Parts: sequence; structure tokens; C-alpha cells
Amino acid sequence: MTQVPVAVLAVFLVVGLRGAYAQTAPLVTPRVAQSQVMKSIDAALDERQARDWGLRPEEWTRYRQLMQGPLGVYSPNLDPLTTLGIEARSDEERNHYAELQVQVEARRVNKTLAYQRAYDAAWKRLYPGQQRVNLPGAQTLSAGNSGSGRLAVFVRADCAPCDQRVRQLQTAGTAFDVYMVGSRLDDAHIRQWATRAGIDPARVRARTITLNHDAGRWLSLGVSGELPAVVRELNGRWQRQ
Repeated sequence: MTQVPVAVLAVFLVVGLRGAYAQTAPLVTPRVAQSQVMKSIDAALDERQARDWGLRPEEWTRYRQLMQGPLGVYSPNLDPLTTLGIEARSDEERNHYAELQVQVEARRVNKTLAYQRAYDAAWKRLYPGQQRVNLPGAQTLSAGNSGSGRLAVFVRADCAPCDQRVRQLQTAGTAFDVYMVGSRLDDAHIRQWATRAGIDPARVRARTITLNHDAGRWLSLGVSGELPAVVRELNGRWQRQ
């Protein structure tokens, strides 16, 4: 019987082990590895967003699932707390999300108002005596007449019904103060909207119409409903008109 050299056996053994390992070890392609990384990033992002809203991971997952259904089609920009509150499965759950949303919005309003005060102070330092939002052909606008009994009209820039309502009020000759929600304190943002909405510069000069940043006022009024909102202060309370 012919004996196989020990060195040759060792080579066969190594090759055999490598072949067995290649058959049993999972094959990780670059595409699979990239997919795993993206899943890990998405999971970390979901966890952070859930934490920002005061939600547990399973609550955030349910919110994401709800937004894939009819509610997400009808209201694609609905926030997580409102979404979960609308689709609450019990009174206790509904009350929980309502309280959580009040706390979150109160913190946001306080931070927004604090920044508005800082912005006002910075403007006075850098441009003393000069007012802010200018409409083409109009002089500058005031901070509105909140609390004077005039109409306050809360609008968004991407809201066709808001534009239509403002045009109706202007055509009727009504004096009112516009507050733009989501303006990010950007004067150019309001100017562009006012031009598109057909605000008359002469009405601005006469101060029968003023344009203002909302700066959290809409939330602070506690008036329910969608925008546009035409409200007036009556007996210390703001009411829709």
C-alpha cells in the first residue's frame, strides 16, 4: 500500500476545511451589508424621534403604521401625538396623548416666544428706528394690534383657503391683522406670500392690514380648528368669527 506523504495530507486537510467553511458561512455581499447599515441607521433615527416626542419605540412604530393608512392620506403632515390621540384605543390613551401634546406644545411656544424676544432685541440693536416687513410699494408694518378688538387672521403660506379668506376680507374693506404660522421669522417669506395673496400695499400703509410673524401666538390662543382662522378677542377670550 502506497503511503501519502504527511505534507500532502496536510494540504488536503486545509483545503477540505476551507471548503466546509465556505459551505456553512453566510455570504455577506456589499448590498446586504449596506442594507444592514441602513436598517441600523433607520432604527437609531426612529428611536431619537420617538424620544423627542416623549414616545416609547412601540408607540412610534404604531404612529408610522397609522400614517401608512387612510389618516396619512387625508392628513400627511399630522404630528405623532395628534395621530395617536385621534386613533386612541381607549379614553385613558386619548387623555394621555392630549396631556403629552399640551406639554410638548407649551415647551415649544415658550422657546419660540423666547427667541422672538431675542429677535426683537437684536433688530432694535442692529437697525434702530427701522421697521421690518416691507411689501413692494408699501411702508413697514407693525407687530399687529392684538387685543384691540380687530380681527386676527392666522394663515399658512401653503394654504389656498387662507389666501381666499384674506382676499374676501380685503374686498369687504375689513381691517385685520395677518399672522403667518410657520414663517420661521423670515420677513421675505411673508412678503412673498402677501404678494401672491394680493394684499394691497395701500391698505398696509394705512395700517388697515398688518402682516406679522405668528411666533407661537396661534397655539397660545387655544382656539381649535384648522387654518385659516379668523378670530376676535371678546371679553378677554379669542373666538372664531
